[in-house]
Amino acid sequence: MLLTMNTPRAPSRPAGSHWQVVCLCADWCGTCREWRPALEKLARERPSVRFMWVDIEDQADALGDLDIETFPTLLIAQGATPRFLGPVLPHAAHVERLLDALAHDERSGSAGPEARELMERLGPGQLEPI
Repeated sequence: MLLTMNTPRAPSRPAGSHWQVVCLCADWCGTCREWRPALEKLARERPSVRFMWVDIEDQADALGDLDIETFPTLLIAQGATPRFLGPVLPHAAHVERLLDALAHDERSGSAGPEARELMERLGPGQLEPI
């Protein structure tokens, strides 16, 4: 008897629905400096997700009135739709669970107008790939 295993497939995504993770940090922040290697490792493990780094002081104009009080803060978007904006624990596993939860339930994680405005202000020249 031949046994086969059915491996669940990732849901197909329409064009333009790529995932982006933008880490909003500061160079002076020790937590951010310690967190970056873990985020770089996660970026290598998830090549289909674009991971970017924004130093909030270097890109203060792009942040506008958005006040980042806790580091790290992430902006996660699916295509042009922001799905999450907020502080996270600086642990790769936490970010992985958040990404998986957002990807598996399209109704969850709708970031507000503040996140949409930030995405519009963050141009390609302001985003440092990780």
